[in-house]
Formats: sequence, C-alpha cells, structure tokens
Amino acid sequence: MNEEKEIYKVTLVGSGVNLILVIFKFLAGFFGHSAAMIADAVHSVSDFATDIVVLAFVKISRMPKDKSHDYGHGKFETLATTLIGVALFAVAVGIFISGVKKIISWANGEALTQPEMLALWAALASIILKELTYRYTIAKGKILNSKAMIANAWHHRSDALSSIGTGIGIGGAILLGERWAVLDPIASIIVGIMIVKVSVELLKNGMDELMEQSLPDSIEDEIIKIASSVPGVSEPHDLCTRRIGNRYAIEMHILLSGEMSLNEAHDKSSEIERLLKERYGEHTHVAIHIEPLESESPSKA
Repeated sequence: MNEEKEIYKVTLVGSGVNLILVIFKFLAGFFGHSAAMIADAVHSVSDFATDIVVLAFVKISRMPKDKSHDYGHGKFETLATTLIGVALFAVAVGIFISGVKKIISWANGEALTQPEMLALWAALASIILKELTYRYTIAKGKILNSKAMIANAWHHRSDALSSIGTGIGIGGAILLGERWAVLDPIASIIVGIMIVKVSVELLKNGMDELMEQSLPDSIEDEIIKIASSVPGVSEPHDLCTRRIGNRYAIEMHILLSGEMSLNEAHDKSSEIERLLKERYGEHTHVAIHIEPLESESPSKA
C-alpha cells in the first residue's frame, strides 16, 4: 500500500469513529441533560470536519511538481495542519464561552439540570475510542512523516482529554446531587482550556512552516556532517533549509579542489545528494552550489 493510500486508510478509520461518537454524544447530551456532553459532541463534529480536510489536502500535497509549483504541493499539507489548529481553537473558545454563561446563570440563582448516567457512559466510551484512535493515528503519522496526520492524531487526543473533563464533571454532578450540577459547565471550561493549548501549538507549527522557518539546529548540524563525510568536500556553508509539507528542502555551497574535473565535481555533488535523500527521504529537495577551493574561503554556516 503506497503512502497516500495508507494516509487515507488511517484517516477513514478516524472518520468512522468520529461519526459514531458525534451521533452518540449528541443523543446522550440531549437525553442525558448534559451541556458538557453536547459541547463534547460539537468537538467531535470538528474532528469529523478536520478528517475531511486531511483527506482533501493530503491528496493535493502528494501531487508532483508542475509548471506553477516547482517545489511540489507539500505546503498544502502544512495549510491543512494550520486549518486544523484554527478549527480546534474556534471549538475551544465556543466551549469556554458556553461554560462561563452557564456558571454565571447558576451564580444568579438559576437551577441547572442534573445530568444523567447516559451522558457519563457516553463520556467513558469516547475516552476509550478516541485514545485508541489517537495511538493508531500518531504511530502511522510518524511512520509516514505526515504532519497533517500527526496534527489530526492530536485532535483525536484532544477529544479524549475533552471527554475526561466531561466525564469528571458529569460524574461529580451525578454523585454529589443536583446542587452540584454546576460541575457540568465547569468541566466544559476546563476542556476548553486544554483544547486551546493543543490548538495554539498546532497553529505555531503550521505558521512556522508557512513562514519558511529553518529546520532545527540538530538536523542542520547533521546535514553539514553528511556533506563533510564525502571525501574531497570542504567547508559546506550557506546552508538553507525548510520544510515543504512532510519533505525537506536543502540548499548549500561546498568547496572542491579547482583541479578537479567537472565530472568528478558532479560525482561529489551527486554523492552528497544521494546520502541526504537516503537519510531524509527520496523526495528531499537538494540543491548544491560548487565553489573552487582556491577561492577565498567564505564564512562557515
């Protein structure tokens, strides 16, 4: 099974789980009289929507380069990651505001409806299913080096965390009695805060890539070592790196002996390119500029 089909398979599994939970949570929230569970159901709707985003954008990001996209379409996957972060943030803010409104109403003397056991069972089912889906998706995402899939896995984990908070609030409201029904909206606020944290991290990662942030120093140091390991290559410098979706783009200058033939110089450059693609994937973009060793040595990267 190729990479794109594997991503589709994993995402479809998550979509199926999300669709089941959306229906179950809304029914449990409505008939179980739980605002926290309905908020949790809305979160699951956002999960289902982002699954569709991943399916659409991953297909586009795997398209080969063309006349108008010389570096391919990998940034579409980065865009998908960013959109998932936006969706998570919007859902978190909505959950938070709804919880605050209910607490204010309770403080003003309005009685809140005590949730029922059906809502608690829904929360427990969601915790188990979403944690399993997270573990499955994150493992596959790391194997396939798919940022969008990893982001979607964290969306599954955020739903599991959401359900934990929801379950605690619902359980407390049921066990402690009607006077503690306020625990239900309090739980929704805690859930909203947790989701905000995850969404901000996803947004930061997505924006860093869209703004062409360089690869981490540890990876750039490794790239320099790989280039320097080729006999005859001196002082790799002017290293420029970035991510293009789930792929790396690497550009650098190297020094070679001025007495070396053009064919030999080409072979050295090709060997560096081969080693880098062997390390970071066959679709890694590599561009190497060759300079004669006798020229004035430039400053190192």
